[in-house]
Amino acid sequence: MSADIVPDLSVELNGVTLKNPVIAASGTYGFGEELLPFHHPSVLGGFSTKGITLYPRQGNRGIRLHETRAGMMNSIGLQNPGAEVFVRDIAPRIRGLTGCLIANVGGSDIDDYVQAVAMIAAADVDMIELNISCPNVKCGGMAFGMRAEDAASVVRAVRPVCPKPLMVKLSPNAHDLVAVALACQEAGADSLSLVNTFNALAIDVHARKAVFDNVTAGLSGPAILPIALRMTRDVARAVRVPVIGMGGIETGEDAAAFIMAGATAVQVGTAGLVRPDALPRIVEELAAFMAREGIANLGQIRGIV
Repeated sequence: MSADIVPDLSVELNGVTLKNPVIAASGTYGFGEELLPFHHPSVLGGFSTKGITLYPRQGNRGIRLHETRAGMMNSIGLQNPGAEVFVRDIAPRIRGLTGCLIANVGGSDIDDYVQAVAMIAAADVDMIELNISCPNVKCGGMAFGMRAEDAASVVRAVRPVCPKPLMVKLSPNAHDLVAVALACQEAGADSLSLVNTFNALAIDVHARKAVFDNVTAGLSGPAILPIALRMTRDVARAVRVPVIGMGGIETGEDAAAFIMAGATAVQVGTAGLVRPDALPRIVEELAAFMAREGIANLGQIRGIV
């Protein structure tokens, strides 16, 4: 082992070169400008925007964030200004903040997805991240990502209108996550990101009711890391496309674990909400870990577990 080694942290993701594998996860980084008082987004490999839908959304009522013992729960409800405002005003303003701008897109039915992706893919973004954890309003509210056939139908529909690389964000709540991943790959996904939040419940025992107005909400943070790591490995071993792993990453060694599980890159979310400097620190810690361990590049450890 040599501490003199200068590790190469760069990765190739769907034809885009990332300076390092750490990407800010959607919903936790806003549109990048919010973090400027703490660090410049360009120190990261890239960032995924907050979820954008065809039309503006006000988000959910009531409590939206709730801390847990080893993480947090959220029920934001995809509050966003809509695709038109993003394309016209926001994308041109934030383009220079990062070398890899990923636009996260959600929808309530397939037509919404298709129209939003067509608009946003025409803007100056590097990739589209398709959030299939959104509830399908035409099918009783079940998330598109729960079943392989539903996930594939969305990917298949948006693929013809998306000339940019198409990343699909998978839900850990799926009945068979590997089957969903394979279906998305066959329908045209260029890469897969996982995992989104776990469906969970918090109860205010004094008020004798659920904390959130929607009763259940998404759990993230270090509590989910071992499960997310296992799911990332399962999917990475099954598919041919790159996998971007996420779920509870707080340190450079956490990020290395996801790479060892088969991830090409990682996304970090909750840690950055706890400490705004967490993401650049993870990049530094990953570089230091590689130097200590004599790892010249991430390809040497990718998928070794």
